Amino acid sequence: MKTPRHSAHALARLGLIGLGCLAFGTVQAQDLLSQIDFTGYARSGIGNTAGGGDQACFRANGAGAKYRLGNECETYAELGLGATLYEEGDKSFYFNSMVGYFSNQVNDSEDTDVSLRQLYVQGNNVVDALPGASLWAGKRFYRRHDVHINDFFYWDSTGPGGGIENIDVGTGKLHLAWMRATGSDDTEYPDADNRISNDTLDIRWSDIPVNPDGTLVLGYNYGRAQLSDAQEAYYGDSEAERGHMFTLQHEQSNWFGGSNKLALQYASDGIINAGSGQGRMNAGVTADVPGGEMWRVINHGNVWLTPDKLDLLYAAIYEDKRFDDDSGATWISAGVRPTYYWTNNLSTALELGHDYIDPENGDDSRRLTKLTLAQQWSAGVGGFARPVIRAFVTYADWSGDAFQADRTSRSINAGAAGDAIDIDDNDGLTFGLQMDVWW
Repeated sequence: MKTPRHSAHALARLGLIGLGCLAFGTVQAQDLLSQIDFTGYARSGIGNTAGGGDQACFRANGAGAKYRLGNECETYAELGLGATLYEEGDKSFYFNSMVGYFSNQVNDSEDTDVSLRQLYVQGNNVVDALPGASLWAGKRFYRRHDVHINDFFYWDSTGPGGGIENIDVGTGKLHLAWMRATGSDDTEYPDADNRISNDTLDIRWSDIPVNPDGTLVLGYNYGRAQLSDAQEAYYGDSEAERGHMFTLQHEQSNWFGGSNKLALQYASDGIINAGSGQGRMNAGVTADVPGGEMWRVINHGNVWLTPDKLDLLYAAIYEDKRFDDDSGATWISAGVRPTYYWTNNLSTALELGHDYIDPENGDDSRRLTKLTLAQQWSAGVGGFARPVIRAFVTYADWSGDAFQADRTSRSINAGAAGDAIDIDDNDGLTFGLQMDVWW
């Protein structure tokens, strides 16, 4: 029979073993966590519209984007986890994932839209005949290009796909991808949830040196709706089933302490209808979607006007869409965001953005001008320093009445808080607080 002293010794030994296992497990967990890449982006805040109501956000009817400083009315986040799962010599396999979250600024327990934005594996140097190239498959953000100050994605084949990139061709790199987007048709055939697959071939030749610190990117996108036999019989030979897009982009680094991108794009028929003509087919091709063409010129970037004291984000966009049924428009947009840095953490930003839309069918043109003043506390200096917390005041005015009689858009889209703007208003004032972060 064991004495209490023997039992105490046994318990002590068990305790030491337990502590050892816990310590070993903790070390293993810490080692595992150190190998995981945690990335993300998020924005959220609170705002009001002067005169009453939630924060309205001002976007011109027909514009491809809106100037975003002090003009975002939602909570949005992208949280990603990735890790190298295999590595031997110069060969490796990397897994990446990302979940997106979206909700309006309503309350704590409101419904949140959750989406799987990325889930793919990338194999580096696994094709022996193509050293330095990466083979990949899955769902991913694929080589996206956007204008930061208005969040306009003008070249974006994002979605499920696969391909090979960074192929060394002597002068620059070649990238080949097959992407897909599938959506719901909005016609009555065969029902309201008719699904259409839209494939895009994405070919890019990048890193072509043309001048000191300057390179070219050449791109070609071919998009085609993959219709079933029944869908093919219904839609016939619609021009909207296919389309082409050509892109020429010059990228300049060391540009007054920053960088600049100049993009020229031409697109035809169905590929134009991919939201902003971003290189993938529209998710809802219909028989009456017209053929047409689009020309676009975009210049954007950031520079230091006074090193470490005053910088400038800027953008200029010209887009001309012409359709067979005269439903297109010319969109001209220009915006600047100078920021003065009082200290390494305190800055004042001023954003001025103007959008002009001239409909092809002869309707009255529309314009919207937005001005925001923001006091900011950020982690360092520079237009891309994050995290940042800002207090802002935004004023916008536009041509004509805000809405039609049924409150559909006439001159503006005010977001989820459109009820804070009266039908016959032609200006608005908002104020609030926002955080913005990426890592």
